[in-house]
Amino acid sequence: MPSTAIEKHLSALRRCDRCPRMHKPVVVGRPVLSRIMLVGQAPGDKEPIMGRPFAWTAGKTLFKWFSQGLGWTEDEARDRIYFAAVCRCFPGKLPKGGDRVPAPDEIEACGRWLDREFELLGTTLVIPVGRLAIGRFLEAAPLQDIVGRSFRVRLAGRDADCIPLPHPSGASPWHRMEPGKTLLARGLALIAAHPAVAARSLTRAASLAD
Repeated sequence: MPSTAIEKHLSALRRCDRCPRMHKPVVVGRPVLSRIMLVGQAPGDKEPIMGRPFAWTAGKTLFKWFSQGLGWTEDEARDRIYFAAVCRCFPGKLPKGGDRVPAPDEIEACGRWLDREFELLGTTLVIPVGRLAIGRFLEAAPLQDIVGRSFRVRLAGRDADCIPLPHPSGASPWHRMEPGKTLLARGLALIAAHPAVAARSLTRAASLAD
């Protein structure tokens, strides 16, 4: 697929105004032509300022996981994985603190962009991060029954592998204690062994050799 197709898609996505309660700007990742897609939940209040997904504390933890599990730096991960989300705009704060959870109609509206990305990229590995993202692909279940496993899902009429990860939030201790630590490591190992990840690593190695 020509890179212009995904660039045009992201350009249109940045102009989206389907959800009036969401806070602009729309947060998108790099126009990466990859069959690996990471699907986050929704941007926090820092991501719109920084201009990229997973730009703050949770992002530091996420990219630490990729460094340890895949041997990729943050820049390499952003160049090899297409970063998407259940919702691409900051939902806003709750009156009593914390971020507002996107409403079902907002998730549905933004889901059309996600479905189009599956079509454009021919995704073969999807990595949902956090419960909201995991729920986009799998039935609700405790994290210990989902993380550390690979599932077959249907994306844009094609079969793909789904390897969920917990949310790397500092507010959640799940990934820092057992069984979360072991299951997280198992999930990262499954991602590292996936053919789509191996292909991206080999492409990078070949370009460095040249």
